[in-house]
Amino acid sequence: MEKTITVTQAVRRFSELLNNIKYRGNRYTILKAGKPVAAVGPVEEVRSERTLGELPNLLRALPPLGEEAEEFAKDLEEILTHQPAMPEEQLWV
Repeated sequence: MEKTITVTQAVRRFSELLNNIKYRGNRYTILKAGKPVAAVGPVEEVRSERTLGELPNLLRALPPLGEEAEEFAKDLEEILTHQPAMPEEQLWV
């Protein structure tokens, strides 16, 4: 469950906050002057392997590019344009 909490509330109730995260799985967005400054929640298990099925969720979790979006698109286009040819034999057998 996603909740919002002020910095002052987080400081005053830090132990309770951690218990809610650990035992209830709560996630919190911490607000300072009414604006989000941090998010805290349960630690996700770090895995060395990922599956292709996880890709959509991983992409959704990425932060927006903002001002860099146009430059990033140009970089991707450049990479795709100058991609080396793949070998004819099948290396993935």
